[in-house]
Amino acid sequence: MGDAEAVVEVKSPENKEELMVAKSTFSEFVAEAKKISLIFMPMLIVTASDYSLRFLSTLMVGHVGKLYFSGAVISTSITNVIGFSFLYGMAGALETLCGQAYGAKQHKKLSIYTYGAIITLLLLCIPIAIIWLFMEKLLILIQQDPQISRVAGKFSIWLIPALFSHAILQPLIRYFQSQYLILPLLAASVATLAFHIPMCWAFVFKFDMGSNGAALAISLSCWLNTIFLGLYAMYSPKCADTRAPFSMEVFSTIKDFFRLGIPSALMACLEWWAYEIIILLAGIMRNPELETSVLSICVTVAILHYLTPYSLGVAASVRISNELGAGNPKAVRRTVWVVMVVGVTEVSISAAVLFTLRHVLGRAFVSDKQIVDYVRRMTPFICLTMILDNFQAILSGVARGTGWQTLGACVNLGSYYVVGTPVAILLGFQAHLKAKGLWIGIVAGALVQSILLALVTCFTDWRKEVENTRERVLDLKVNVDERGKVSPLGSQQVEEEMTSSD
Repeated sequence: MGDAEAVVEVKSPENKEELMVAKSTFSEFVAEAKKISLIFMPMLIVTASDYSLRFLSTLMVGHVGKLYFSGAVISTSITNVIGFSFLYGMAGALETLCGQAYGAKQHKKLSIYTYGAIITLLLLCIPIAIIWLFMEKLLILIQQDPQISRVAGKFSIWLIPALFSHAILQPLIRYFQSQYLILPLLAASVATLAFHIPMCWAFVFKFDMGSNGAALAISLSCWLNTIFLGLYAMYSPKCADTRAPFSMEVFSTIKDFFRLGIPSALMACLEWWAYEIIILLAGIMRNPELETSVLSICVTVAILHYLTPYSLGVAASVRISNELGAGNPKAVRRTVWVVMVVGVTEVSISAAVLFTLRHVLGRAFVSDKQIVDYVRRMTPFICLTMILDNFQAILSGVARGTGWQTLGACVNLGSYYVVGTPVAILLGFQAHLKAKGLWIGIVAGALVQSILLALVTCFTDWRKEVENTRERVLDLKVNVDERGKVSPLGSQQVEEEMTSSD
């Protein structure tokens, strides 16, 4: 009996210590989840507002007539591919540069990087705008209907001001994200949407401008959002620490921006273009109206859900880039786990709800019974896409925050164009699975993408990433010990380490 009590007395302190460690780990998990939520929830509203701005404009044009609706849809699709997607992707470089600089307390670098990005993107808008000016001739050249091409061409011209506003807006969004100033983004996006809806209605119906009025409303709304955020960055005391005057140092950052911006653009565009390709492939099938309609509904549902994991990816990118800059590899690992748990919880609920509603899903878009039944059969594949999109969107955010844009571009190229698109063509045409085969190809590409990004994330040495980040941001050789503590090394220490390693 005495021996048993002795055993209990010996084990009791260990049990208490284990319990304290477990409580501490749980507390850290909850604290990180709160930080993620403070970025994720507002960014979800920001992203949804931005998407709604274009989506509602297209719906309004749909009530004008089929010709104007078709022209607006085609123009929106092509301007996304040749323009907006590229600017959006290029700006992703600032998630690495600004986020890591802010974490390393190099606050003035945020403005310098942002200036450099804006100059670069404005210059890139010039050749893109020239292409948009000749959109009508381009569409006719690829055998599109002349009347639809004419409407699409005019729509593209009226969108050119929005193109240049995005060259300023996208870097500003990353500038605010990196320093956790999410509320200005939220206020600006909601106010812009509230302004856009009545203005778009007036241009389309009251002034009888049709699709041109919708494009003009989009351009004016984008500039309103840009001006609001620009003035906030210039005059708000919240940006005082990161505000810096324009200097010649800005031009020295353009090289770094291009180094990350080009692969970042490819990383975003390669995935975006894959979905456009399968819709185009559906258009050359035997029953193009049915196959294209079904795939368009599938893509719309997938995009609507994608807003959620994308916002989680933004939160992951901000937190990871900041913690890498601050030299906290342990916090980076914790962020990855927390954001994945949140993502898995969300997508499990969303996919279950969508599958339950599979019998009525198609009716939300059309009344045609054939299309509704087709969408019902496609719903399990949409659910699978949602699950895979959840993983890849979050892991893509991890990649942007870490600075893996080149690796991410290679992963997306292999996933969607070595695996996804060939599988889609094989199953859609050779196996005669039609739209289902095309969508399975996209699912295959997303699966490969998710697996590759997950493997890279799992086997990453975050202490080494901290060293690389601090060297780049601070131009300083650092050492990260086993506990994740960062210590700068003097020149003599650096030489000694190099000698010992040799």
